[in-house]
Order: sequence, then structure tokens, then C-alpha cells
Amino acid sequence: MVRPTHATPDAEAGEEKKQRGIQSVEVGARLLDALAARREPLALSALAEAAGLSTAQAHTYLVSLTRLGLVKRDALTGNYEPGPLSLRLGLLNLEHQPAYRAAASRVPALALATGMSVAVSVAGPQGPTIVRYERGGYPLHVNLHVGTVMSLSATATGRVFRAFDDDVRVAAMLAHQAEADAPEMSARIGEIRARGIERGVDAPSPGVSSMSVPVFDGAQRMQLALTAIGPTGLCDVDWDGPLARALKDAARDITGLLS
Repeated sequence: MVRPTHATPDAEAGEEKKQRGIQSVEVGARLLDALAARREPLALSALAEAAGLSTAQAHTYLVSLTRLGLVKRDALTGNYEPGPLSLRLGLLNLEHQPAYRAAASRVPALALATGMSVAVSVAGPQGPTIVRYERGGYPLHVNLHVGTVMSLSATATGRVFRAFDDDVRVAAMLAHQAEADAPEMSARIGEIRARGIERGVDAPSPGVSSMSVPVFDGAQRMQLALTAIGPTGLCDVDWDGPLARALKDAARDITGLLS
């Protein structure tokens, strides 16, 4: 007969000691959580208040978080925002998201079939951000890479987010990019919603054109944007052309996997 065992006070104390964390790490995490919640760069005073710390306390922790690459400080504004290590951790988490996995698996074939470079972008605190980039068969004289933040007005990708993404999230990205809803842009957004696709010709870079489509989940919530990018003249930007159809078909297939 096996008798039940009961933890002794010493054992319970030992277990509690093993699980005890490091308070300074947890306090630092409050600053990171405040940045994530506000989804925009914050001044020291605002960040300290959001984390429930004094300005002096927050500054001390931010020095270490900056050294680790978890936050970075803008040299011009002095505001704090997520650093390169935070972004890499975010991308690692993103790789486990169904929408990203479904899109990433189709990007190489889409780039090969169209000859265009293909970018997968998601909403980030600073704006639509490239999280996967597959180079096509044509060289591009434009610096695009994972981590590039797209303009909400000057790029096809950005305008797709303005047309289809969550209003609150779009408002936060617009505030960060200091952009307003001009009357002509509002009209253009309506056209994008009606077409379900947007294009850019020689913009924002001369000699480079693009087409972009939204990707939704089964509840019709925008998850990401697919954008094909290529040299002007070789990038077919016809609304009903082969490139537009390929992008729409890929977006439809991804949505089907998420339904």
C-alpha cells in the first residue's frame, strides 16, 4: 500500500524559492508592455506614467533595455519605441500565426510565377511593416526588406491598410506618421474598397510600380497585405491583368485556409 505524501513546510518553501522571479526584470517588462499597449513611440514621462514608475526609475530601466536592444530612443524626438530585439521576437511570434504561415508558404511561388518581388506586410506600431520579402526575377532600385515601414499614403500597401484594416489601428498608424485624411485620399480609399486592389506607378520611387491586395480571415478581418513590386514597364498594373488576378487568387486561397 502506497501512502500519500504531503509536502513539508521546508519543501513548500523550497518550491516557492525556485519559482521566485527577479523583480527588476518584471519591472522592466512593465515598460515594454506600456509601449506595446500604446502602439506608438512615447516620451520618457509618458512611458513612466503608463508603467507606474517615476521618471528616474523608468530612465534607469530604459538604459538597460536600450543596451539589450529591447527598446531604442529616437535621436531627434527622444521618444522610446521597440528596439531590434523586440522586433525579432515579434517576428518569431508572428511565424506561429496562421495567416502569416499560410501567406509565407505561397510567396515564393507567387514571386516565381509573376517575376515580381512579393512582400507580406502586417500592421505595426509605426505603420504597415514588411515581415516577409521574396525577391523576384527583376532587379529593383529600391531598398525594401523585412522591417521596412510603408507610408500609409504614398504606397499601395499603405493605402490598402487604410481601406481595409481596423479603424482604431489605422488611426494609430496615421497619428504616428503624422498623416491626416485629406478629401482626395478619402475618395481614393472608397475606390480601393470597391476594387479590392490598389496600385502604385512610379511611386513612391521612380521606376518602381506595385499592386497590393488585402488578405482577410474567415470573419472578414484584415490580417495582412500581399504586394507585388517590380520595375515600371515590366510590372503589369492593369486592374484586370495577370498580376492582379494572381494576387487576388493568392489572397482568396489564404483566406480559404483561415475560414
